Amino acid sequence: MTKILLLSDSHSYIDDRILEYAKQADEIWHGGDFGSMEVIEQLEKIKSLKGVYGNIDNAKIRSEFPEVNRFFCEKVEVLMIHIGGYPGKYTPLANKEINEKAPKLFISGHSHILKVMFDQKNNLLHLNPGACGKQGWHKMRTMMRFVIDGEEIKNLEIIELGPKV
Repeated sequence: MTKILLLSDSHSYIDDRILEYAKQADEIWHGGDFGSMEVIEQLEKIKSLKGVYGNIDNAKIRSEFPEVNRFFCEKVEVLMIHIGGYPGKYTPLANKEINEKAPKLFISGHSHILKVMFDQKNNLLHLNPGACGKQGWHKMRTMMRFVIDGEEIKNLEIIELGPKV
């Protein structure tokens, strides 16, 4: 059983609440737009970090994280792309990756809109944790946590970090 903390769009912002949730996880996954190496360094001090770079991330971050990250967590294949869209509205890159081999879990960020959708056509779960940072048009800072247990994705929780002030 692996406890995952999923966040995205930190835009160079991290606080003690995010770090406290990170300490409770087994792995931290970031859907892009880290914004700074400081965010990455603080998260990596706590737990294993997987992620993708986002459209605001600089060359250093892009050299550390891929645009497309495909990996397994236990028996669940995961696909992560920062600008990926969502079921019925995938980006061309996400469509290409999903059509080549659909994962069980597809994660994107970018929109700052928290979204959980099941894609029946491709038989996958799509997650977008919204934005945990303070930059952007979202009003509530959000992230998610869940458990992967063998082939199961379960115990999904939405975490509201408070209004973007």
